[in-house]
Amino acid sequence: MRRPSESPARVDNDRRLTPVVIIGSGPAGLLLGHLLRAQGIECLIIERQTRDYVQNRIRAGVLETTTTDLLHRLGLDARLNAEGMVEHGFNLATDDRMIRIDLAALTGRNVTVYGQTEVTRDLIAAAPERGLEIVFEARNVAIHDIDGDTPSVSWTQDGVSHHVHCAFVAGCDGFHGPARAAIGEGPTFERAYPFGWLGILADVPPCHPELIYANTQDGFALASMRSPVRSRYYIQVPLTDRLEDWPEARVWDELDRRFAPLADHAVTRGPALQLSIAPLRSYVFETMRRGRLFLAGDAAHIVPPTGAKGLNLAASDVSYLADALIAAISRGDTVGIDGYQARALTRIWKAERFSWYLTKLMHRFPEDGAFEHRMQVAELDYVAESGAMQTAIAENYVGLPL
Repeated sequence: MRRPSESPARVDNDRRLTPVVIIGSGPAGLLLGHLLRAQGIECLIIERQTRDYVQNRIRAGVLETTTTDLLHRLGLDARLNAEGMVEHGFNLATDDRMIRIDLAALTGRNVTVYGQTEVTRDLIAAAPERGLEIVFEARNVAIHDIDGDTPSVSWTQDGVSHHVHCAFVAGCDGFHGPARAAIGEGPTFERAYPFGWLGILADVPPCHPELIYANTQDGFALASMRSPVRSRYYIQVPLTDRLEDWPEARVWDELDRRFAPLADHAVTRGPALQLSIAPLRSYVFETMRRGRLFLAGDAAHIVPPTGAKGLNLAASDVSYLADALIAAISRGDTVGIDGYQARALTRIWKAERFSWYLTKLMHRFPEDGAFEHRMQVAELDYVAESGAMQTAIAENYVGLPL
């Protein structure tokens, strides 16, 4: 039986060639699907998880102007415009000192606080009226014949096998999805960090009107928000720590200690909506294309969340990929698809560099000593005194041009 919220999948006895099959219904896959449908190109999104699971995943919340521009262009910005919090600056802090990076003055642009969860919900809600088909709960997804002219994707749903042929496959299915595995071997670059982020989400007002990235004697801390009445906080913890080690009262005590000298007012406490510990890593898989299969988003790269680049980098990938696929399908022009990997990697490595830079600057690394900390302090002194440094940071934070 078809689920009311989903479109029927094309099965093997329907031999029409679908121009694009997209694996994964996170923001990358959904944005790509909407960009293609806006140009009249038929596509199908295949998703392993349930619709409820996808729509309720808690993820990042800072959108670059490059990402909000895509949503404006697609006309999928009603809730973003009504609920998004435009931030004209953010803060780097150490000890009891704050350095405000004035994004608006330095770049003429800003960032918008609007949760990835909300972006995903908006994109899924708009799919039926835009003719964007999404199949949820697709099991055993496999990609076939990517080196030929007509690759295909197979899956099972409710015990029934499905198989669709297409011109191109876009792997937007994350690090553990089948698309990256289908590419095979390729140049891989990785940096695992020796700590994690303990995050808490609560319906309490933020302690400061703008984000604070703090390098404190107890380690990194981030004060951010999802709305004027919902806050998202993170603190640096050892990789050996477990959630059982951090009852909510201890989390709030630690946040009080790290932000007391910095924030506008004390951290407001409240019941946790979510409590989690996530490791940090930098990762790039440089083979983003094999034959007619293309990777985008976390399937090809992961950044530490310090620079707020994960979702935004996925958005730039699919912007490039959409342009390339539209040209190939509509006009037979393959220049874009042939150049996609090089074009995407240029921006990916710049985002990786910025995320790595902020991570190195704002965290206490267990192997570092007094000298390394003084280097961090010296760097922050230079940022505080140099308009050029602040401009460079601001340009990267709001998003480099596509």
